[in-house]
Amino acid sequence: MQNETFIQFFHWYTPADGALWQYFQEEAPALKAKGITHVWLPPAFKGSRGNASEGYDVYDLFDLGEFDQKGTVATKYGTKDQYLAAIKAAQQQGLKVLADIVMGHRTGGDDKENVTVRRVNPDNRNEMIGEPIEITAYTKFTFPGRKEKYSNYIWDFHSFAGVDYAENLPAEEQGIFKILNEYGEGEWNDEVSPENGNFSFLIGDDVETRNPAVRDELYNWGKWYLATTGIDGLRLDAIKHTSWMFVKKWVKAMREAAGKELTVIGEYWAPNNLPEMIDYLNKIEFSFSLFDAPLHNNFHQASKGERELWKIYDDTLTASHAENSITLVDNHDTQPLQALESPVEGWFKPLAYGCILLRLQGVPCVFYPDLYGVTYKDKDQEITISKVEELDSLLELRKNFAYGEQQDYFVSADVIGWVRKGIDDMPNSGCVVIMSRAAEGGNIKMNVDKKFAGKTFYNFLNHAQTLVVDEEGSANFYLDRQGIAVWVAQD
Repeated sequence: MQNETFIQFFHWYTPADGALWQYFQEEAPALKAKGITHVWLPPAFKGSRGNASEGYDVYDLFDLGEFDQKGTVATKYGTKDQYLAAIKAAQQQGLKVLADIVMGHRTGGDDKENVTVRRVNPDNRNEMIGEPIEITAYTKFTFPGRKEKYSNYIWDFHSFAGVDYAENLPAEEQGIFKILNEYGEGEWNDEVSPENGNFSFLIGDDVETRNPAVRDELYNWGKWYLATTGIDGLRLDAIKHTSWMFVKKWVKAMREAAGKELTVIGEYWAPNNLPEMIDYLNKIEFSFSLFDAPLHNNFHQASKGERELWKIYDDTLTASHAENSITLVDNHDTQPLQALESPVEGWFKPLAYGCILLRLQGVPCVFYPDLYGVTYKDKDQEITISKVEELDSLLELRKNFAYGEQQDYFVSADVIGWVRKGIDDMPNSGCVVIMSRAAEGGNIKMNVDKKFAGKTFYNFLNHAQTLVVDEEGSANFYLDRQGIAVWVAQD
């Protein structure tokens, strides 16, 4: 069975030209040929900034580019019909498509309401400041452009736990406000990350999943989404801010409703707190996977010379719970100029991709800019993320060679390697990986198995380099510069 390989087919600065869905449909055959098996698409629903919205500032979950709302019918990525056509076309190519699901907040309310709140200490969200006050907030969502098609649910302040904007207060008095509703005793839902005391609130109007009507609406919407799109999987956004119990039950219900296997990945971004991520996996009974944020952080540190190679997997989800780990190099939040900016520097990206694409543990997710290259402008800066030139070859290696038992040779701070011994079902499979952060490269004596005795191996990334395996199945595999070499047997 072919190795699974995901791609995030967008980035934060994907052009706002309404063309992504059509482009994805055109590109699907090429992705399949590269060995991609799963494609994660951006949020398809209408955001509060209309066709300039990346989709994470959710306005209407039921508007997939169908209704004239927020100044546009189409989203940044295209229309509903284009989205559905792209999914179907990709599935016909044998690709599985994941939807990006954002349930924790809403923005761009249609009407204002008077709401009783308490001001919150942003550094300790459990600490309320002062007495209750009344504010005017955009907490009513009537979706006039949709005219109750698909759902007649009206979101109002009972649907939300907190807000970050009060229409009747000056700029210097804005902040996080806890809505005093009928759920709990004025506190936040405690089934969330303990960061900042309680990390329920992220942005906008914070969704109150303790409200049974809200839960019902999200269950109904999820089932509608699955039936409408025929999607194969879900990427769950910012789940550290949403009740783990609700997420766990919602995922279970969606899997039951899908009528097919549903791939689910959660974004629980805790790059310096592996125990918190493992605690979350325990709470959801390991029912879906998480992105390995600590591994990304290790790559970021290593690319700045702050982490030794033989410690690249220390304190990572891949090392502790590989079966629930989705590995990545960068994403739309870590790319330059974004909220969690921590990019992996260009020289290290081939090594990082080697670490996620050619190993037994974890399922890798490639980032669109690294495969295609992009340039964008923001905050008076122009940023170029160059295509990783080795990435096409590394994807080919994952598709055809990176199979079988794994033997590690993490021999030094500067040079590491490993062997994949191949499987009988793929006669030419198996490979030897060596990478070095030192300018002069390095070498490691590694054993590939006696079945390869006397075989000639060549560097898949530099075909001119060859060596011969001895009668014990060993050879001195080398790299003559900083970077990565991957050795495979000649036919």
